[in-house]
Amino acid sequence: MALIVQKYGGSSVGNPDRIKNVASRVAQYRARGDRLVVVVSAMSGVTDNLIKLAREIIPLSSEREMDMLLATGEQTTIALAAMALHALGVPAVSLTGAQAGIVTDGVHTKAKIRNITPKQVHAWLDSGHVVIVAGFQGQTPEGQITTLGRGGSDLTAIALAAALRADLCQIYTDVEGIYTADPRIVPGALKLDQITYDELLELAGAGAKVMQLRSVEFAKKFSVIFEVRSSLNDNPGTIVKEENKSMEDVVIRGVSLDKNQAKITLIGVPDRPGMASRVFKALADAAINVDMIVQNISHGAASPTTDLSFTVDKPDLLKSQKVIDGLKKDIGFRQVIPNEAIAKLSIVGVGMRSHSGVAARMFETLALEGINIDMISTSEIKVSVVLDLAKGEQAMRAVHAAFLKS
Repeated sequence: MALIVQKYGGSSVGNPDRIKNVASRVAQYRARGDRLVVVVSAMSGVTDNLIKLAREIIPLSSEREMDMLLATGEQTTIALAAMALHALGVPAVSLTGAQAGIVTDGVHTKAKIRNITPKQVHAWLDSGHVVIVAGFQGQTPEGQITTLGRGGSDLTAIALAAALRADLCQIYTDVEGIYTADPRIVPGALKLDQITYDELLELAGAGAKVMQLRSVEFAKKFSVIFEVRSSLNDNPGTIVKEENKSMEDVVIRGVSLDKNQAKITLIGVPDRPGMASRVFKALADAAINVDMIVQNISHGAASPTTDLSFTVDKPDLLKSQKVIDGLKKDIGFRQVIPNEAIAKLSIVGVGMRSHSGVAARMFETLALEGINIDMISTSEIKVSVVLDLAKGEQAMRAVHAAFLKS
């Protein structure tokens, strides 16, 4: 008898029939004698509709109230999923994140899990119930509802698997695993049998939508091996685990395209020590994550200035501009130029550590497509570039063809 944590995403519970399908799958596992904790997301489209409703009331709402609003999406799904199991004669109970013992910090809309004390989860499991937990949410020690950011249900599942010492963690989606690229953009994309934590971390950080970045970090930290697989069939998925020697033979594991990025350029920043520090400290204090940064070198003026460009998640653009506007008088830059029409293209693979010329090949491929590179960022196992949003998909297909053959 195994203890299994399963997570079902929004598309897997997108309508009553799919919720019934999830209940049927869970019931099959339980019939084998397994104990199950099932984490669910809001039904597909619900979170976006709630955000749209909020913006019709006020363009930039209170983050505390946004958490109160968005947490209702998952709470709807847990109740429906429990009802679907009841209809099959399976005892089940729904728990909010707070009831499941998920304690977070106080950063609304992007909270981090501090600890999990799953007493109620254990109690319901011991009484023979399937436990349905609302993903994406938790509660501060002071009792404030918080959410974990987009994709936070993945983090809920991984964290519960670690806290419960589960035998197996399965992340169910509407695709059969992790692919070398988004198959909706690259028809020749290949499903991977396995991938390392580090590779998936880089792909998730680069915009791949299979897993939330922090959930992969958590899995690596606590050595939670998990499988990403489809909720629509029984085919094997992709195993995510620690790196082994054979994995280095593959130079590039995947290509990702992030269309959810925006660039901000500060023109005429005084070229003095501490200017960049002031900018990025203010953004950090506002809980805004900055990704890529480029600063031009100033040349021989009496009062030299430089241009500073950086990228943020597109939903943080308005908030970032507000922070930057508050710094203008203090720092004295001339102009702020926001740009939402960008995309970030990345290639990832642990094999890059032992193979040279990977970046050069990527840049040559883009040049042959007539695609200009705006910004470049590299790590030990990743190369990322910022380019025109309108050419993002073309660039992704070309780079995938250059490195990964179907």
